[in-house]
Amino acid sequence: MKLSEDEVMVHATGCVIRSLVVAPVGAGPWPGVLLYTDIFQLTESTLRTARRLAAEGFLVCVPEIYPRGAVAGIALEFDDAGKAAGLAAAAATTTAEFDADRAAVLDHLAGRADVTTLHAAGFCIGGHLAFRAALDPRVASTVCFYPTGLHDGKLGADEADSLARAAAVEGRLMVVFGANDPHVPADARVRILAALYAAGHDDLELHVYAGGEHAFMRDVGARYDPALTDLALTEAVSFLRGR
Repeated sequence: MKLSEDEVMVHATGCVIRSLVVAPVGAGPWPGVLLYTDIFQLTESTLRTARRLAAEGFLVCVPEIYPRGAVAGIALEFDDAGKAAGLAAAAATTTAEFDADRAAVLDHLAGRADVTTLHAAGFCIGGHLAFRAALDPRVASTVCFYPTGLHDGKLGADEADSLARAAAVEGRLMVVFGANDPHVPADARVRILAALYAAGHDDLELHVYAGGEHAFMRDVGARYDPALTDLALTEAVSFLRGR
């Protein structure tokens, strides 16, 4: 399937969010997916995943998660300096700012004539942000790939109340972990699952992939696992389509 790619500037509170919209060529309309990046922002690695999702019949909007400050407009490198810059940008962003930006991007998607239903997905910190997107009743389904900070409330400049608000999620949930993820180890996964079950989400979909490390879907570096990536994306596409 051929794809189109357009840069869209989404106006939010105190900033403009540079976003890439990847969609199948044609009139549509398509289910819309808000896809959150990891701390490195709009890297080609994440955009390759966005293209794979779009090729399955989704309109995928990938916004910068740091539209304010020094790294706005920058795709960070997968090195120590890039990691430090991404973590610093996260630490400088409040939960309220993350939420305001999410509302702005969802408003943009909801207002497009070529979008039907709204969905969310994300990786690492983006997996946590995708979970917060699920708090919006317009979001029909959400896939969180190895979400960091969800179990202990760590997101940005302040403590997030994400799991405490889990009962507000009205859509369907799918969560994907690697079994060998030091950022979300077994006890953290148990805390997340217990909180979701306690909030009434006992029909969620949980995948824990044996041998999977943190960021096993990032196709750069030694942690990349192509087989697990294909498996996770196949399951995610099926889930987002409603099975």
